[in-house]
Amino acid sequence: MNHRLFPILLLAALAGAFGAAHAEKADRAKPMNIEADALRHDELKQTSVFTGRVVMTKGSIVLRGARLDVRQDAEGYQHGVVTAEPGKRAFFRQKRDTLPGAPDEFIEGESEVIEYDGRSDNVRFVTRAELRRYRGAELSDEITGAVIVYNNLTDVFTVDGKRNAAGASGETPAPGSRVRAVLAPKDPPAAKAPPAAAAPASAPALRPSNSLGGGSQ
Repeated sequence: MNHRLFPILLLAALAGAFGAAHAEKADRAKPMNIEADALRHDELKQTSVFTGRVVMTKGSIVLRGARLDVRQDAEGYQHGVVTAEPGKRAFFRQKRDTLPGAPDEFIEGESEVIEYDGRSDNVRFVTRAELRRYRGAELSDEITGAVIVYNNLTDVFTVDGKRNAAGASGETPAPGSRVRAVLAPKDPPAAKAPPAAAAPASAPALRPSNSLGGGSQ
């Protein structure tokens, strides 16, 4: 296969897998609520640093980690960086808009650092990044890479599988450096009922005869 064509086909498959629903558009306008063990706020710089079992909610968005740095720009947009404890990963979750009657869908992500940009409504997962989609309680799709960037407004995301540092010989990169994706098939169409068997042709009707043997005398 043409190597230039493969990434295009992969991105098309990923877009089809995650594009059946859209992120909750109302989340962008919701207030940011944060709980933590400690807070340091700088009114002049419009920055806040939350530490210790941090939980941030914004509409259906949930962010969890060990530290959250929040700043607000001149136009009022909020930007946050969540950092996990050493050896662990921070957590992200958001509900997606679905059609009436369809099961609820959620996007979940984990990485050592999660960056949220309120202006562009982007979520960036950095280092040991993983993105999952759930339909109800069932895991539907899963993607891993070094860096994953997910846009809540357009439902477009990119995955970077940067290689880790090479070994001592400088020839063989460390394992786990490639993008990996597990994509569930779309719901198959309902099976059509087999056509009904044709009814056997009916036997010709018998007509009574007035003479025995049916011949003329």
